[in-house]
Amino acid sequence: MPASNGADTSGGTEAVIRRADTITNEPVDAADGLSRGVLIGESQGAPTFAMRRFTLEPGAEVPKHTNAVEHEQYVLEGEYVVGIGEEEYTVTQGDSLLIPANTVHWYRNGGADRGAFICVVPNGDDEIELLE
Repeated sequence: MPASNGADTSGGTEAVIRRADTITNEPVDAADGLSRGVLIGESQGAPTFAMRRFTLEPGAEVPKHTNAVEHEQYVLEGEYVVGIGEEEYTVTQGDSLLIPANTVHWYRNGGADRGAFICVVPNGDDEIELLE
């Protein structure tokens, strides 16, 4: 199967297949031990959503922040704590989260293993406000 082209679907969008070895993971400035790879997004022709893969190394902490857009997340591996509003949740592989737009949230991986999750957000501008 080709790496990045396919049949034209309704609406004029072409199907895209991205191979794992073409994804570049980059550190996220907001937190040590946090990295992100864009799996599918606007650059690949996705008209509505971006799908990203984040990794949280052991000891990584992402400070409290808000985003202007909602987040849907799926935990791929590890166990870590997510703060959403005033609540803390321990999440593990297979858990799903919805973080509404403009909601304070944060992450902490206090375990010995790396955590990883898929995060899907709407395309477009996303203002991130760090609160710490």
